[in-house]
Amino acid sequence: MVVKTETCSFSGLRIYPGHGIQFVRGDSKGFKFISRKVKSLFTQRLNPRKLAWTVLYRRMHKKGTLEDTTKKKARKVNKSAVKAVAGASLDVIKAKRNQKPEVRAAAREAALREVKERAKAKQQAKKVEKSKPAPAAKAAAPKQSKAMAKGPAKGGAKLFISSHGKVHEVGPCGPDPLWTLCWTQSSHCQEPR
Repeated sequence: MVVKTETCSFSGLRIYPGHGIQFVRGDSKGFKFISRKVKSLFTQRLNPRKLAWTVLYRRMHKKGTLEDTTKKKARKVNKSAVKAVAGASLDVIKAKRNQKPEVRAAAREAALREVKERAKAKQQAKKVEKSKPAPAAKAAAPKQSKAMAKGPAKGGAKLFISSHGKVHEVGPCGPDPLWTLCWTQSSHCQEPR
């Protein structure tokens, strides 16, 4: 038969049925003590960690833990395994690892030199492109007035090209005004519709 036991709130010892004292504090929290001595120590506000016979003291000072000392943790030893990586087989990796430091340094220097030469070639190609004259396509583009280059006017006016090839700006009245401004390459004129 299994006997239901409780633990003492102060000492941590087992309290068997029919034994102990129940104490209820003003904040309605209940405590179960094994004896009057323990209740007295609790009401004196003594710290159970400083009394050598309590379970808390023994736990804190590692007393009576003989079972735990028999189990020793086995140290894990990390074994380094060489595996093939994407882009390099196992043979290539082993060959590089077994290379002498001088050979490795020489290979690194050669790779750096090659990268620097490529960068120089790129810079020289850019300089050559900059020194070339501007393409003639820009010069052949038709000249625009300052108003056309800026885009639509502040009043939300819209530009359109008429059938006779002139650029027109619709007036501020809306899409169907009586007149429009017409720009040719040389002069401004007003044309009725």
